[in-house]
Amino acid sequence: MASHNIVVVGASAGVAGLTTAWILSQDSSKVVTVIAKHMPGDYDIEYASPWAGANFMPVGAENTRLAKWEQETWPPLRDLAEHYPEAGIHFQDTLIYNRQKDRGSATGSWFESLTKPNAWYKNMMPNFRSIASYKLPPGIDNAQAFTSVCINTALYLPWLVSQCLKNGVVFKRGVLRHIKDAVGFHHSGNHADAIINCTGLSSKYLGGVDDSKLHPVRGQIVVVRNDPGQMMATSGCDDGDDETLYIMTRAAGGGTIIGGTYQKDDANPLPDPNTATRIMKRAVELSPKLVQKGQGIEGLDVIRHAVGLRPLRDGGPRVEADRVGDLTIVHNYGHGGYGYQVSFGCANDTIALMNGALRGHVAKSKL
Repeated sequence: MASHNIVVVGASAGVAGLTTAWILSQDSSKVVTVIAKHMPGDYDIEYASPWAGANFMPVGAENTRLAKWEQETWPPLRDLAEHYPEAGIHFQDTLIYNRQKDRGSATGSWFESLTKPNAWYKNMMPNFRSIASYKLPPGIDNAQAFTSVCINTALYLPWLVSQCLKNGVVFKRGVLRHIKDAVGFHHSGNHADAIINCTGLSSKYLGGVDDSKLHPVRGQIVVVRNDPGQMMATSGCDDGDDETLYIMTRAAGGGTIIGGTYQKDDANPLPDPNTATRIMKRAVELSPKLVQKGQGIEGLDVIRHAVGLRPLRDGGPRVEADRVGDLTIVHNYGHGGYGYQVSFGCANDTIALMNGALRGHVAKSKL
């Protein structure tokens, strides 16, 4: 079988690009180079993946491609949690609260499918159960619980790199001004046969892509040492349309993430102290077990405050084959706040599109 030289481009080596590169590298006919400005271990506001919680909470509407990608991503994440502890993924009991008054808000819309009663994913997630109405806290209209996973990104991203390296993937740092420039970055010294674009928010300004549908969505979090023993999320809060509430403890001592915000077109890189105070107050009210009895936010042992930018795209992620001149490109970017939980599904579709393009089948771009 003839081999193909593939370059995976990321403004950062994030979960979309690394997952795609890892799956590609399992095919001996694909010779893969990853080029990115940022690599695991770097922290920059435009490098979204390290700041993520991250977890698996299905947000795709039933029978949509987002739900399909989530359905395809859950089994490999579950397998990693069961059999590869070094990947930094563990199971957590998960509780989801819904308030009808959050409908139509930024966070309520984001979590609409997650928080629906009798949610479509009930047969996918282990131990799914609806919470009886008499057990609901004041102001909560419905709730469900299930077993899911939380990912320690500080371990998982380097683990993905290590799996790629074992399969011969070569990593390079670089910054591209135009997507076509990637063709000359393959480590073999030969031109790439295909480019996979996983540049996230940078696709907004990357020459040859220039996707005006992309928006930064600012997420502010607080990382604490406290462990509530359960992963939790709500459909919204009373502190603002673009503020939300979630709590998740990373595997292997990675700390507990409490958040957060969902601030579209806000790229301020600095944590806001007032927002941080509201985040912590909401978390302690929702989960008193975070602190010792009688303590408020003073009982939180803060590791750090952080801000990251989610790469949100109008119309959803772009997973699509394209041509720039005679160059074959497959795009995989724009995953908003759910990049980890669609990572395997999107990567599989991306690779299928790439293989089709290499056989000469490329549909007209819909950008």
